[in-house]
Amino acid sequence: MFSFEAGHALHGYDGKCKNLHGHSYHLEVTVIGTPIADTNNVKHGMVIDFGDLKKIVKEDIVDVFDHSMVFNKNTPHVDMANDLKGLGHHVLLVDYQPTTEMMIIDFAEKIKRRLPDTIQLHSLKLQETATSYAQWYASDNE
Repeated sequence: MFSFEAGHALHGYDGKCKNLHGHSYHLEVTVIGTPIADTNNVKHGMVIDFGDLKKIVKEDIVDVFDHSMVFNKNTPHVDMANDLKGLGHHVLLVDYQPTTEMMIIDFAEKIKRRLPDTIQLHSLKLQETATSYAQWYASDNE
């Protein structure tokens, strides 16, 4: 489980989320694989060392998204993003509408790229608020 803070705005949306706002995101990551059977391996009995998984998620997601403003670079928000960057703010420009649903797809791709071949990403849950979240399952995306 991982946590980070980020803000965003949804260009073209017809509700409150069109305005700049932020969330305390919580990300749950589940991987599957076979535990290492070699008794001489220091990682014997592990599918993956949690430290190794934490390193992947921290480097590719938490450290990148934490305390950032996320905007779709294909919208007029790019002008606001560039203004904020010029003022020294941490801004991310992504190729998608920065909804929880689209962010979780992006996160799945980032994590899958870094996992060893013997381990598969099984699922992700990205919680945006206490009552709103998106889930991603590998079985739904094959």
